[in-house]
Amino acid sequence: MLMSPVPAGHAIRVWDPIVRIFHWSLVACVLLDATVFDDGDPAHRWTGYAASGLVMARVVWGFIGSRHARFSDFFPTPRRVLAHVHALRAGRVEFHVGHNPLGALMMLALLTVVLLLGITGYLQTTDAFWGENWLEEIHEGLSNTLLVLAGLHAIAAILVGRGERVNLVAAMFTGVKVRRPEPDDSTRHSA
Repeated sequence: MLMSPVPAGHAIRVWDPIVRIFHWSLVACVLLDATVFDDGDPAHRWTGYAASGLVMARVVWGFIGSRHARFSDFFPTPRRVLAHVHALRAGRVEFHVGHNPLGALMMLALLTVVLLLGITGYLQTTDAFWGENWLEEIHEGLSNTLLVLAGLHAIAAILVGRGERVNLVAAMFTGVKVRRPEPDDSTRHSA
């Protein structure tokens, strides 16, 4: 059963425009670099730099941004993560206004991998590391890791959204979470 202080049908503003623009711009950068631009193309490199710049801006916004954009609102401390995992194992899906602890871990992992991709990509253009196979392999491994994490992130957003009864994909466009009523909510109120 879902325990939440937010009643069904209640809309709550969560993600500000900067968070949403960051999210979808980063998605575009990743998709372009993964599917359109070839490695070594200037477009691939500049899209990677744009992605890194987006992440750096998001890190700054994580300290000075709106309430639910701040890392302090959702930082996945061991205590928060363990409590969340215990709740899931017990069959309780808890509504989180912002990121849940596992979602926060995923977000931080994605940001880290994008920054590491930017660093390893840049280093390949320097005289010191030009043509170094080990660095190219690290960059490629990070790229594959990012695609796996992004896929898991998308799947988790759908599954968690179903559990919390919130369309998380729509919320990332609108900035607003709206909880759907539980299937038996209408029968409880009519009795």
